Amino acid sequence: MAQYKGTMREAGRAMHLIKKREKQKEQMAVLKQRIAEETIMKSKVDKKFSAHYDAVEAELKSSTVGLVTLNDMKAKQEALMREREMQLAKREQLEAQRLRLDALREQERRQERKRKISSLSFSPDEGDEGAEGAAAGERPKSAEMSRRKKHLGKNPDVDTSFLPDREREEEENRLREELRREWEAKRERVKREEMEVTFSYWDGSGHRRTVWIHKGGTVQQFLKKALQGLRKDFRELRAAGVEQLMYIKEDLILPHYHTFYDFLVTKARGKSGPLFNFDVHDDVRLLSDATMEKDESHAGKVVLRSWYEKNKHIFPASRWEPYDPEKKWDKYTIR
Repeated sequence: MAQYKGTMREAGRAMHLIKKREKQKEQMAVLKQRIAEETIMKSKVDKKFSAHYDAVEAELKSSTVGLVTLNDMKAKQEALMREREMQLAKREQLEAQRLRLDALREQERRQERKRKISSLSFSPDEGDEGAEGAAAGERPKSAEMSRRKKHLGKNPDVDTSFLPDREREEEENRLREELRREWEAKRERVKREEMEVTFSYWDGSGHRRTVWIHKGGTVQQFLKKALQGLRKDFRELRAAGVEQLMYIKEDLILPHYHTFYDFLVTKARGKSGPLFNFDVHDDVRLLSDATMEKDESHAGKVVLRSWYEKNKHIFPASRWEPYDPEKKWDKYTIR
C-alpha cells in the first residue's frame, strides 16, 4: 500500500480487500488444520483397534502352548479380551479427562480476554492515571478496582445523547407511564362528575325537563332517565322503550352510544350551537364580536322515532341530520 497512488476512497477499498483476503486465508488454514486433526484421530482409532487385536492374539498364543480344550481356549480368549478392553477404557477415560482440562483452560483464557477487553475505558485520561498508579506501586487493590469501575463506559466529555442509553430509555418509559396513569385518573375523575342536562320532550310543542347525569354517561343512559320522568305525564311513552327515542341537540341526531364526555372533550359543534353545553342560556354580551364564537345554547329535544318519521319533512325536523364527528360546522345557522 505504500507504493499505491490514487484517491483515498480507492486506497481504502484496496485495504479492505487485502484484509478480506487475509481473513479468508486464515479461515482456510484453520479448516485445513481441522481436517488434518480429524484424519490423524481416525488413523489413531484404526491403529488402536488393530493394536488391540494384535496384542490379544499374541497373548493368547503365548498362554495356550500345547494341547488345550476348546472350552479352555474360549475362556482364556474372553478373559484376555475383557482385560484388554478395561485397559483401553482406562486409557480413553484419561484421554477424555485431559481433553476436558484443556477445554476448561481454553474457556478460562477466553473469559480472561473478555474481562480485559471489557475493562477498557474510552476516557483519554485513563492512560495517564494508569501510569501514575504504576509509578506509585503501593496503591491498594481495592482503590485500583474502584478507579477502574469509575472510568468504565462512555467518555463524559463527549455528547452521547444520540446514542442508545438503557437508563435514559427506562427513565423516559417510567415518566411516560406516570403521565399516562395521571391522565387516566384525571379522565375518570371528570367522568364521575355530575351535570344537569336541560331538554324538551318534543311532540309538536316543547315540554321542558331537567335530568342529572354523570359526564361519562351515554346518550342511551340519559334517555332512560328522561323516559322514567316522562312516562307519568305522557300516555304515548308508557309502553315506549329507550330504543324508540331520539335525542336531538343543535339540530343533530346524537347516536345512543356516544358519551357526553366525548362532546365535552372534543368541543364538538352542531348546526345551531355548541354540543358541549347542555344547559340553556343566551349570549348576553353587550358588544358583538365577529371573531368570537357565540355562547348560545339550546335545549336538546327528546323525540319518539315514530313522530320523527311522520314529520321529518316539516320544520324543525326537516333541519335535523345524523351526527358525523368528521363533519365540521364553521358557522351556526338557525334558519
